[in-house]
Parts: sequence; structure tokens; C-alpha cells
Amino acid sequence: MDKKLELLAPAKDLRTGIDAIDAGADAVYIGAERFGARISAGNTAGDIDKLAAYAHRYRAKVYAAMNTILSDSELPGAVKLARRLWEGGIDGLIVQDMGLLEAGLPPVPLIASTQAHNATPEKVLFLEKAGFKRVILARELTLEQVKAIRAVTTVELEFFVHGALCVCYSGQCYLSYFAGGRSGNRGECAQPCRKLYTLKDAAGETLSAGKHLLSLKDLNLSRRLGNLAAAGVTSFKIEGRLKDRDYVRNVVSAYRRELDKLMEKKGYARPSLGKSFAGFEPDLNKTFNRGYTEYFLDGNPSNITAPDSPKFVGEALGPATEVKNGSFRLREAAKLHPGDGISYFDRTGVLAGSLVNGVMEGRVRADNLKGMDNGTLIYRNLDKEFLKAIERGAPRRKFALRLEFSDYEGGFTLKASDERGASAEVKWRGQKAKAEKPEAALETIKKQLSKLGETDYYLAGLELKLSKAYFMPVAALNDLRREALAALEAALPAAPPREEAVLTPNDFPYPQETLDFNANVFNARAAAFYRRHGVKEITRAAEAGADLAGKPLMTTKFCLRRQLGLCKKGKDVEPLYLEDGEGHRFRLEFDCAACVMKLYPEKKSDPAL
Repeated sequence: MDKKLELLAPAKDLRTGIDAIDAGADAVYIGAERFGARISAGNTAGDIDKLAAYAHRYRAKVYAAMNTILSDSELPGAVKLARRLWEGGIDGLIVQDMGLLEAGLPPVPLIASTQAHNATPEKVLFLEKAGFKRVILARELTLEQVKAIRAVTTVELEFFVHGALCVCYSGQCYLSYFAGGRSGNRGECAQPCRKLYTLKDAAGETLSAGKHLLSLKDLNLSRRLGNLAAAGVTSFKIEGRLKDRDYVRNVVSAYRRELDKLMEKKGYARPSLGKSFAGFEPDLNKTFNRGYTEYFLDGNPSNITAPDSPKFVGEALGPATEVKNGSFRLREAAKLHPGDGISYFDRTGVLAGSLVNGVMEGRVRADNLKGMDNGTLIYRNLDKEFLKAIERGAPRRKFALRLEFSDYEGGFTLKASDERGASAEVKWRGQKAKAEKPEAALETIKKQLSKLGETDYYLAGLELKLSKAYFMPVAALNDLRREALAALEAALPAAPPREEAVLTPNDFPYPQETLDFNANVFNARAAAFYRRHGVKEITRAAEAGADLAGKPLMTTKFCLRRQLGLCKKGKDVEPLYLEDGEGHRFRLEFDCAACVMKLYPEKKSDPAL
């Protein structure tokens, strides 16, 4: 089977991108200097050039994210930046704004951002016909919905498999913009979904107070890669363009292992070269997460939120006992070390934390134990020894090397070849001496030729083709090995050219003839794009001045009624009301037939709670 599966990793900067490649990513995505949906994760074109050059050594790819919506005045600068990035070596451009397709892009393959709300077969087919090479699917899709999309399309399908989840459909969230003028579609989301809220019914009765009611757990589909591949997904995406190097090294290494197992079992191919060697044991529970969920892959689960805290609580270690004088007893104390971070929910229910100062005979000393009681559950949210292991054993990516050692009349020949298609041979000329101890002589030859140390290679095969056992000095064998590797590097074939994609404008019909503000049309070229594809009525984006009064600020597959056990199983229900700590009130309406929740700004007719 020649189906290729890509492991796609995030890079907040050049160094983290290199870490991702070293850990085994087949591709990385990185924010451009401007116009990325993570405004604080922008990178210079020069750094992206360097990352592309490094990735291309392994036939890995780099995708630049320019996935905000753009004003008319920004479009020329965005096209100029896209051209600069293409000339510098990127392999794909992630975009949300369809105006870019009308603005004269370079021949860079286009990837439709999940911000474009790619949730139906009709929408994904349209994007394919419009010229996109790849579509990043909505996170909320079930496995059956992914299969339905694959059944009518041939475009590459990318799917998030790990990391933070937005409670709202991507690209359809206006809560941050409405509450404070910071638009998620412009890369400035203030993350109001991670705030504390109180939920009330129409009569003013409190159903839940002071909880992070819109904060979801993190996605973890590490055990479902096979299901996704069978459904048609070919790119498995790890979220995290704001995550640090330790997170990327750990998570990418963990998913590399899982994907390798799948490829070996099913015969899938890998799009990049090299094998990653990590000197630590990856563990997805050791780095930042809010608890894990498989989200909607199998349907509509109820328990997908992390209402107690949007922070990393950590691994549960057990209850504290004998709390006194800045220390406590813990059955799992031996797992803790000075410098570790612990967390716990204090007696008021607020997440607290401290650094461990010492551990002795089952007792743990820490900086701050305020609000801790006997029986308080203790978590570890920073494992110092694990972080040290990641640093010491940072992954190294190496090429498969095959060696053949043989003799000829005037000496010996060492042939070398690697997975990049390079081959070379070097010779040692001189008097050959028959080995007095044949077995020992052959072992010495194998041992010395296998010493690849800090080189860019690992030994995938060594064949001895000798007419008889010969003795050869260790120094001569070492010289021969070094010469062969140098010759191999000099013989590297040219890297394959990057794929180019030339847009051919057409009039394939868009699935709708009317677009409301949710289509995020922010510039004249985007409007022209949709009109050419048959759209007759277009409302401008919220950021262009659309009136949000009475409009949904969030549309979510997640349902608070279902989460709190208040689901009426498809029957009509009354609205509920959310209040934050800053005086904002919002109305929640429920389309129970579609199993969708919508959040609206408060209106005058809403009950006074």
C-alpha cells in the first residue's frame, strides 16, 4: 500500500520546529510574521526559511499559517508575504480568507484552515474544486462524518489528534470580539471560554456556580490513529503553536511511536526520511493537558469539560495526610523530588500549587500548603526528573545506512548507501593479512564499521563479502568508515522539487446562495470569490461592522445541558443563562434536533435574574 500518513507538529519558533523534526514529525506548521491565528506566535521569514531548509534534509515539509481574515488594505501585504515565504522554501500555506485566492498568490499548495469551518461533505468538496490541496477538518466531526467526506472527495484530509480544544466551531466564535474587541478570526482571541461562569435557568435558579463551564478537556486520539487512517485522514495534526520545546519533544515522540506501529501493521508509507531516536520514554500525561477526551469521534459524549480549572492539574498521586508545619505525608511520596511542582484544590475549590522542597520517609515539604487539609488530593504538574530526561535524551533524527565490506586483489572496498538515494565506495589499498583468529577479526571489522556515534546515520545493514577472514587494523577500519561517510555526503542526489499548485479560477457552485456574518467575509476580493461561485447575498464579517445584536456569538456541538445531565433527548427546552464575573450575561439556546448549543448576547426581553 502506498498511502502515506503524515505526522504534523506545531512550531512556535525555529528552535521548536527543529525539535519537532528531530522528534519525527513529517511536517511542521508555523505562524508567519503576520496574519496568523496566533498573533503571539509569529516568526520572521528568515527563520521560516531556515526551518524549511532543515526540514527538507529529511524530505519533511513546512506549512506557514496565514489564517486570519484580512482587510482590503492588508491583502497586498499578505500576498507579498506569501510570495516571500514561497521563495524561501515553504511547502504549503494555511489560509482562511478566500480573498487570497483572488489576489495573485504564488504557486504554493493551499491548505484550508479549520477556521474556514470545514464540517460537511459539500463544503470540503467545494474547497477541493476551488483549488485547495488539503482541508483541515472541523474538530467536532465523528468518524462516520469523516468517512462521508472522504466518500465524495479526493482532497487531502488533515485532522487534529492532540491538544487544546475550542468549545466553539472554529471560525464561528465572536465572544472575544464582542466582549473586548479581540477577534479570534484576527488572531487575538482573549479565551473567554476559559473564564469562570455561573449558569442559571429562566427563573433565576443557579444550576452551577463559579465554574469554567465552557472550558474543554484536551484532545487525545493517540489510540484512534488507525480508525482515522481507515476513514481517509492522511495528516495527523498536533495542536500547540504556543507550546514549549519539552511539550513538542514529548508529544511528537509519543505520536511518532504510535504512527510507526500503525504503518508497520497496515503497510502505510511515510512521506519523510530518517528515524528518530529519543533518550527518554515519552509520556503524554507528563506535559500540559486539562485531562483528555476523544471528543466527538464516536458520537456525543457528556463528560468533555474541565470545569474546575483551565490549567494543568497534573498526575494524581493520592491524598495528603498529617498536614502540618509546611509538610504532609503521602503514600506516593517516593515519586516526588525536590523541584517538582505539586497542585491541589484548596478548601475553597481553587487550584493551588507549590514547589517541593524535600522528601524524606514519606513526608513532603513544600513552599506553600495554604488551604490544604487532610484528605486533599495531591497532583504532580511538574516532573523535574522527566524534564531532565527530555533535555538529556533530546531526540536525534538519523538516516538509514547500509554498508558492504569486501576484498579485492589490491585491498578492501567499503560501499555505503543511504535512504536518500546516495551511494559511494572507497578503497583501502595494501597488503592483506590473513587473520590468525578469524572470528575475532570479523567481529572487529563489524564493531569498527558500526561505530556511527554522533553522525547523521544509524546502521540499517552491514554485509561482509570476504573471500576469507582477514586481519585489518582498527585505525584503518575507522579511516575507511569516515571516508565512506564523507563520500556519501558528497554523492547526495538533488532533493526532489517542491510541489507547485497553480490556481485555475472556476465557477463551481458554493453550497449556499446566501452568506451571513459567519462566513467571515472581510474584504472585497473574498466577496468577489463567493459571487463567482454563485453566492447572491453576502453579509460582511462581524469585524467589518456587522451588528451582533441577536446573533449567536458561539455555535457549539458541546451542550451544557448534556454535560450537567439536563438533556431532554431532542425535546424542546427553555434557554439557560450564563454570567461571568465582569457583569456580562449571555443566553444559551438549544437546537436539540441538531444537538447544537448557541450563545447569544443578553437582550432586553431576557428575564432579569
